[in-house]
Amino acid sequence: MPRIPSLDAAAASIRIDAEQGLLSSWAHSTVVDEHTGGPVIEREVFDALHAAAGLAPDWPEGNAGILHVYGYWFSSVKTPFGMKRDRWVDGHLASALGLKPDAFLWRSSTPENRVTETLLEPETLLKLVTEAALPLLHEPPAHVTGTADARVGNLKTRVVLQRGPGADATALVYGIDAGDGFRLVTLFPLQGDTDAVMADFTSNPRLRWNAVDPRG
Repeated sequence: MPRIPSLDAAAASIRIDAEQGLLSSWAHSTVVDEHTGGPVIEREVFDALHAAAGLAPDWPEGNAGILHVYGYWFSSVKTPFGMKRDRWVDGHLASALGLKPDAFLWRSSTPENRVTETLLEPETLLKLVTEAALPLLHEPPAHVTGTADARVGNLKTRVVLQRGPGADATALVYGIDAGDGFRLVTLFPLQGDTDAVMADFTSNPRLRWNAVDPRG
């Protein structure tokens, strides 16, 4: 079983993320999964995580980084693709991004077990994920596996695919631009045919993977 953080530990990380301005790199998302039709985390968890960031909870929509990076650890809902936390646990996503397979595991070096006040730049899970994914979204380098943009009304959406050497999956990074630059919505590993995913993304423009329009 993976080591699952306590709610207090996740809240401690989120407070650091908020202080460092990392949450502004993430767009808005809903906790209602498009495949199951229900929320993937409980209201109490949603409220506690957003309160830690100093954000007024607005169920069921919130900050995508808080929900996808932290909230998914507390989800007990099984989707057609497994548990939501699997992307951070099984190593496929990290390897696809060119990182060590255990790069996104919750560890004892995270804020719950160290004196963060003595660290100039404490590394939270959100920081690690943001630093790995955001540059790919902003300026996809020539070596990425694929990239595509699609307009959804006045929003610009983008998918970037990346498969690191030796990886057995492809990382999908997804974000939206509401006029102030691309922000992350989510990232996860893809197995199998990525061409079909990209073809559907460009031919059927819509908000995907639980993204919501940040303008309401």
